[in-house]
Amino acid sequence: MRHCLCILAAMMLLGACTKEQNSGKPPLGAAKAPVRVATVERRSVPVALHTIGAVEAYSTIAVRAQVGGELLTDHFKEGDVVEQGQRLFSIDPRPYEVALKQAEANLDKAKAQAEQAKATLSKDRAQANNAQTELKRSETLLPKKMVSQEEHDQVQTNAQALQDAVLADEAAVQSAVESIRAAEAAIDDAKLRLEYCEIQSPIRGRTGSLQIHPGNLVKANDTTPLVTITQTEPIYVTFTLPEKHLSEVRKQMESGSLEVSAVLPGEENAPITGRLSFIDNTVNQATGTIRMKAVFENKDSRLWPGQFAEVRIQIAVLEKAVVAPSQAIQAGQMGAYAYVVKADLTVELRDVKTGESVDGMTVILEGLQPDETVVTDGQVRVKPGAAVSILSDAPREQTPGAEEAGKSNGDVK
Repeated sequence: MRHCLCILAAMMLLGACTKEQNSGKPPLGAAKAPVRVATVERRSVPVALHTIGAVEAYSTIAVRAQVGGELLTDHFKEGDVVEQGQRLFSIDPRPYEVALKQAEANLDKAKAQAEQAKATLSKDRAQANNAQTELKRSETLLPKKMVSQEEHDQVQTNAQALQDAVLADEAAVQSAVESIRAAEAAIDDAKLRLEYCEIQSPIRGRTGSLQIHPGNLVKANDTTPLVTITQTEPIYVTFTLPEKHLSEVRKQMESGSLEVSAVLPGEENAPITGRLSFIDNTVNQATGTIRMKAVFENKDSRLWPGQFAEVRIQIAVLEKAVVAPSQAIQAGQMGAYAYVVKADLTVELRDVKTGESVDGMTVILEGLQPDETVVTDGQVRVKPGAAVSILSDAPREQTPGAEEAGKSNGDVK
């Protein structure tokens, strides 16, 4: 009889526990799971596209010699920032100085020949005019038999010869003038080649490593440049986006300057701001992407050609969006969910539909309402209906001996 009473009591106790568990409430005396929480808010959220871009120099100049000769010296150090027009190299100018003097001498000679040709022309022209006068007189006297036919023919031949000489002299003068022009062009060419002996920087930029050192002979327009200069202020970041974003990007770009941010590895909290400057005219059909460029001032030289950077393009702003900390959103087999802390400090599992994530906050499209409290840390210790205790981020002050007292009471640290 006593044995039957014990079995009946056990069954009644088991039924009570089962009923308490099915009620969804934590059992009496159950330990509360410590969690950290945050409040669901309503705020404006910028919508941005994210991709990876490559830093590209604004312009790259391969400096080559335009004349050949011995490279005498360089006037900069590798890696220096040089200004536009700054002298970079000097080539031995002596052969070109000699060529200039020779060209100047040829000009003087051409001018002297031109003066001589003009003088000859003047003399022959005077003689030709005199011969024409004698010919006219002879033509008047011939019918009167005052001069013989032989004398008239001689006068006529002489006049014609002098006239031909004048034409030859005029050609000689014209040839001398052309020789002067050729000599002046040769002087200009010699001066230009002499100027090319001093090689200057065509842009402001940073120099690379020297490819040819002083003492070597250089060739005009050699395939190997003396040095390469890259312009890094401003600088480009090149990236691609899926073609589905093209219309939105173009719309934002046409309405004004479209802001672009570049984030370098290890500098996530210090984005660099620039603007979109170029959209390619063709979509890459193989990848379904389109190439774009953003330009950055880069005054502090944080961006370096060849680097990779995360690119963010803000294309819209969601006004009054419901947002929750991204740590509160968990991924499950049925989708995203979050734990909501109710007024009685028990948790409820809530399925959510999420949108964009920006700066640690996730847009909530469905499932949460503003001012609700969600668990951000400690989700592994809770389950639906469990009671929780909310931890404070502020450190607790302890009085002397509190730690020892806690240990003596069986508290676990």
